[in-house]
Amino acid sequence: MVARAPVSARARRAVLGAVLPTLCLLAGCAGPGRLTVAEHAPDAYVVLGADGLALARVLSTRQACGDLELDGRSVPMQLRARAETIPQRPTRSLAEDSKPSVFAEATCELPIPPGTQTARFAGRDLPLPKPVVGRIVVIGDTGCRIKVEDRAFQACREPDQYPFAEIAERAAQWHPDLVIHVGDYLYRENACPNGHPGCAGSAWGYGSDSWHADFFDPARALLAAAPWVMARGNHESCARAGQGWWRYFDAAPLVPGRDCNAAVDDEIGDFSAPYAVPLGDDAQLIVFDSSAAPAGLPPADGHLMHEYATMVQSISALATRAGHSIGIDHHPILGFAAVENPQHEVELRPGNAALQAVFGNANEHLFPGQIDVLLAGHVHVWEQLSFAGRFPSQFIVGFSGTAEDKVPLPAVLPENAMPAPGARVETFSSWVGGFGYMTLERTGNASWDVRVWSRHGVAVNRCQIEGRLSACEHARID
Repeated sequence: MVARAPVSARARRAVLGAVLPTLCLLAGCAGPGRLTVAEHAPDAYVVLGADGLALARVLSTRQACGDLELDGRSVPMQLRARAETIPQRPTRSLAEDSKPSVFAEATCELPIPPGTQTARFAGRDLPLPKPVVGRIVVIGDTGCRIKVEDRAFQACREPDQYPFAEIAERAAQWHPDLVIHVGDYLYRENACPNGHPGCAGSAWGYGSDSWHADFFDPARALLAAAPWVMARGNHESCARAGQGWWRYFDAAPLVPGRDCNAAVDDEIGDFSAPYAVPLGDDAQLIVFDSSAAPAGLPPADGHLMHEYATMVQSISALATRAGHSIGIDHHPILGFAAVENPQHEVELRPGNAALQAVFGNANEHLFPGQIDVLLAGHVHVWEQLSFAGRFPSQFIVGFSGTAEDKVPLPAVLPENAMPAPGARVETFSSWVGGFGYMTLERTGNASWDVRVWSRHGVAVNRCQIEGRLSACEHARID
């Protein structure tokens, strides 16, 4: 098959601008209150929720949500969140580096009944889930980092420094059945200061302009290619971009108090119930929310650990629904991060302590035996680990746009290195400092061919998953 050259967003807009006036005259689509392709088709997408239910979401600049055409029948969409300006709330940043969140569009949604053959909005087909999923794209940590506290000012305007749009285009050309995002969508938290031309003039804050700049605009091709499963990252916690998370991506209904608009409600808004998405052939995904997980160990009797204990119980129940499961969250539970200490030595940091503690209270191997693989992000690298015993394999896919980690992981781990107590590593692979995406292609109900791709669409590593075990051709990509 000959690969097609990616079409830029600017070129698509030019073509649409040339042909849409004629199409609208013929179809009568320019009346007041009526939705047009030019205004809305780019921001219509499908999120998969509990039991694989497809949820159509549309961002509307009009007061009316409009209709979704399901198998030729028009069905009114429902309002999920109205266009509004949300007063400034406490955030992770100083008050002077924060501002109110302006959402210029309403979010509309409609559950698509199972068995639906076609779903169309404003003349464009939406991607629908397949009974058996065979091809999956995995991305994570995709936003452009602008953070005053960290003195991090990524050059969002330079494709070499922020290549998420190219990655999304390349991944879409692979024609996936499903896209998984392992969290951290919005990083433009503060204004770009003077003296940093690479991010000068960038949208910032937690309103819709930042969401478009950091996600919807660069992800457009991939949103159109397949339905998405969305994990929530720590950048989508209530004190950060949680308001947009609930409006755009969470698969649960949006109710007052869970919207992250008021800090007093954060203990509710920072948690979502786990859910399962069937993949067919006795396999499934289990998605769980680790966005509020701290780096250290919180009090055992606190609210956080209580919420996570309830989450673990739900995950264990969901795991019984299929023989083989892939767990999806944002924080790596069985992975490493590398840091440089003051003596310029590389130190390995193990997986998230809070999550290890709460999962370990229920199972010495952390997860039920039906969970074969874990997918996460948070660490801005690509990484793979497989273990002796009954621990699932861990893949970290945090390398799809956000400024990359620079401290290299070792090609060979120290003999006693374990990301969690008892988790003895058998195979390990990593790529630090390269942007890209990962694909999974099914070769059996618990077997997958894994490819790691550069931002240019070049395969740089290949791995195999067989149940809980995984192994890659290259221990480290340099």
